[in-house]
Amino acid sequence: MSQTKMVQNADVEVREVSSIEEYDGCIRLQREAFGLPDLEISPRRHLIVSRMAGGWTLGAFIEGKLVGFVHHMAAAQGDRIFGYSHMMAVAVEYQNRGVGAQLKWAQRERALAEGRDFIKWTFEPMRARNAHFNLNRLGANIREYAVNFYGTDYGANPAEKTIGMDSDRLFAGWELRSPRVEALSEGRQYSPGAPDEVIEIPGDFSALLKADAQLAKREVLRVREEFLRALSAGLVCRSFERHPEKPRYLFYREG
Repeated sequence: MSQTKMVQNADVEVREVSSIEEYDGCIRLQREAFGLPDLEISPRRHLIVSRMAGGWTLGAFIEGKLVGFVHHMAAAQGDRIFGYSHMMAVAVEYQNRGVGAQLKWAQRERALAEGRDFIKWTFEPMRARNAHFNLNRLGANIREYAVNFYGTDYGANPAEKTIGMDSDRLFAGWELRSPRVEALSEGRQYSPGAPDEVIEIPGDFSALLKADAQLAKREVLRVREEFLRALSAGLVCRSFERHPEKPRYLFYREG
C-alpha cells in the first residue's frame, strides 16, 4: 500500500487542479503561505502553460476548499526526463497536520505512474523545519548548493531586504525508487547510519534574523562555505538532526 493511501486523511482529497477558480486558489495560497509580493508569485497563466507542457498541479481539498497545492513541472537534462517541484504551499491553519506530506507522496505516486523516478526542488539551507521534512520524512538527498540562486535581497521576509541577504538554496534530489524512499513511503524507518561530517545551523533562523541581522548574514556565508567544501569533497547530505539550538545536516560518503 502506498504512503498516499496510508496517510490519507478522510477529510482531505488530493487531485489535480484544473479549473480557473482552483488555479486562482493557488495564487491566494502563495500570498498566504509565503507572503510574496505579486511580482514574485507564479501566476495562473504560468500554471496553465506548465500543464500544457507536461507538468501538473496537485491540490489538497477539504470540503471543496483548496488548502494546499504542489506544482510539478516537466524537466529535462540531456536525454533524461524528470520532475521539477517548483513550489508547495499549505494554508496556515492546515500546516503541521500532514497535508504537505500527503501532497508530496501523491506527487511521487503520480510521477512514478508517468514512468519518472526523480524529482528535484530547492529550499533554504537555514530553515531547519524544511530540512527535516525534505531529508528525514521524504528521504531526499542533497548533492547541489546554489549560491544566490534568485538574487540578493530576494525573499518574503522584509528584514532580508535591508542587509544584502543572498538567496542561497539547496537542491533536494528525490530518488523515487531508492530503498530509503521506498521504506519511508511504507511508513518504515531507514537510517543512513553514522555520518562522516556534520554542518550546524541556527536553531531558529527567523528569530536570529530579527535579533541580529548581520550575524544572520554571517551565518549564511559560513554555512555556504561549509556546504560547498563538503559537496566538493564528494560527500552527500542524506539526513538532518533536529535540535532546538544546534540542528545539524548529516553528510555521508557515496555508497
